[in-house]
Amino acid sequence: MTIEFSEEIQSLRATMENILAVVQPERLRTQIAELSDKAAAPDLWDDPAKAQEVTSALSHRQSELDRVTKMVERIDDLEAMVDMAGEDPDEAAEILSEAEGDLTSLKSDISDLEIRTLLDGEYDERNAVVTIRSGAGGVDAADFAEILLRMYLRWAERHGYPTKVMDTSYAEEAGLKSATFEVQAPYAYGTLSVEAGTHRLVRISPFDNQGRRQTSFAAVEVIPLIESTDHIEIPETELKIDVFRSSGPGGQSVNTTDSAVRMTHIPTGIVVSMQDEKSQIQNRAAALRVLQSRLLLLKKQEEDAKKKELAGDVKASWGDQMRSYVLQPYQMVKDLRTEHESGNPQSVFEGEIDDFINAGIRWRKNQQAEQD
Repeated sequence: MTIEFSEEIQSLRATMENILAVVQPERLRTQIAELSDKAAAPDLWDDPAKAQEVTSALSHRQSELDRVTKMVERIDDLEAMVDMAGEDPDEAAEILSEAEGDLTSLKSDISDLEIRTLLDGEYDERNAVVTIRSGAGGVDAADFAEILLRMYLRWAERHGYPTKVMDTSYAEEAGLKSATFEVQAPYAYGTLSVEAGTHRLVRISPFDNQGRRQTSFAAVEVIPLIESTDHIEIPETELKIDVFRSSGPGGQSVNTTDSAVRMTHIPTGIVVSMQDEKSQIQNRAAALRVLQSRLLLLKKQEEDAKKKELAGDVKASWGDQMRSYVLQPYQMVKDLRTEHESGNPQSVFEGEIDDFINAGIRWRKNQQAEQD
């Protein structure tokens, strides 16, 4: 029995070595030291936005280092427990029973941690900007878009990732025409990028007085947020900028000034709306940053000569879906790429989507390996 445990522990150590080679704890320690110096600067909060960026980066890197450090310690503790069982035959059965539970937990946690090592794309480390758009299905699709927005925000909340809703366009009867939000976390883009595509909902429509079953669709776009070093210059002559008043559900005004901004990139036709900030200047800056992010991704796709459409071009209709959420006549959420499924749609809508994301990341890596 202890021999079997030893083999399992050696396997965990081998996996952990691969993880550490990617995570690079020493690099993390260096970054933490540099960020700690910046965070201790007396003038840090003279620029609140920069201060928030520094403290958030410091917190995330400390968390990442703690995570891998504690995982190594847990493997050491498990090995010590198994050794103890070998030295004390009278208590061996009880000790090994506890060790078996720890081993199961460790396998699961290391598997989740291993997912991070698969995120090696050029922009995977970045924050993510996610846009959800209602598709075919009328008011049910608009309601579905709002359900998806809540699902992703709950997922981020579960992980302690800060989010910022940057723009919302409300539908007339209920739900959302579209919504854009940012997830501020290491590898947010690499993690959430597998959620891009068309999502399909099948349910008894709460908006149909005859109680008929309705199929509706929503498109999810995920892009990496640009950084100041990316240098995506956009000439003013290529921009069309409109200003308008922010509005709430049902057209209710939430702002008495023309502070919201709609920015159109004329050469590509890409449109970005922003209304979360308090002033027109702030909304314009935020819109420009998201537009630059979309152009950066487009440029990368062109450089790689990949014939892929931007996530925003997803049709959000039949024949294009990547995941189905079925509430009637049975309860099932199924990813059509990975075949991963859950029989508890409610928990999924509450943000329990890690298994779907992890399966998607593994599937994507396998697809890339087959193409190489």
